[in-house]
Amino acid sequence: MSQFAHDKVVPYSQSNAEKKEQVASMFDSIAKRYDFLNRFLSLGIDQGWRKKAIAHLKDKKIKHLLDIATGTADMALMAYRLLQPEKITGIDISEGMMQYGRIKIENKGLSDKIQLSLGDSTVIPFEESMFDGAMVAFGVRNFANLEKGLAEIHRVLTPGSKIVILEFSQPSSFWFKPIYTFYMKWITPSIGKIFSGNKEAYAYLNESVIAFPEGAAFLTILEQAGFKNVSQEKLSLGICSIYCASK
Repeated sequence: MSQFAHDKVVPYSQSNAEKKEQVASMFDSIAKRYDFLNRFLSLGIDQGWRKKAIAHLKDKKIKHLLDIATGTADMALMAYRLLQPEKITGIDISEGMMQYGRIKIENKGLSDKIQLSLGDSTVIPFEESMFDGAMVAFGVRNFANLEKGLAEIHRVLTPGSKIVILEFSQPSSFWFKPIYTFYMKWITPSIGKIFSGNKEAYAYLNESVIAFPEGAAFLTILEQAGFKNVSQEKLSLGICSIYCASK
């Protein structure tokens, strides 16, 4: 399978470790402050983005939902509240992130409904046609191999089911784009360093957003992975996008 520019973008350019290992280590290091920084850096807007993305799954009565790159289980918990599926399985390559996710799940009394396990998007550890819905929030940029990850998600979904992907994109507005670029390149890494002690993680955020094949290019990649009925919805002047597709 072909590689894209963002497949090669890594948090620690001096490291010889593969992207998967670097990303896992990066998220382990910022796990404690991850939720706080998400709310702080997005001014809380990210919660609205998540709700809009999950709403795209409401037209299906989902029994078993897969949450890829589940992290601290923000999407999983919100999806359970809004969709009430029988079960949600979350996978992530960062055990550190999931430790905080499991605490949140336990505090909500949902340990029997939402389960998190170590899992890599390029080799999803489940049988074919096991899930009737899937979602990825701010995670596809971190896939070590985008095409392979999407093909694996397609494999484990039942025919007729849907995937919703929430991901950063770049605004096209001539007046807003310079503001956004300055914020992402300079402000975000600086704030990330202050609160998480890891400036590289938030510099990587900007670099991976710039390199990601967004918009029409990503819709084409979804189709090449086997998905149909692909669509994109831009949010907040284009700084975030919801991609939908079905098997």
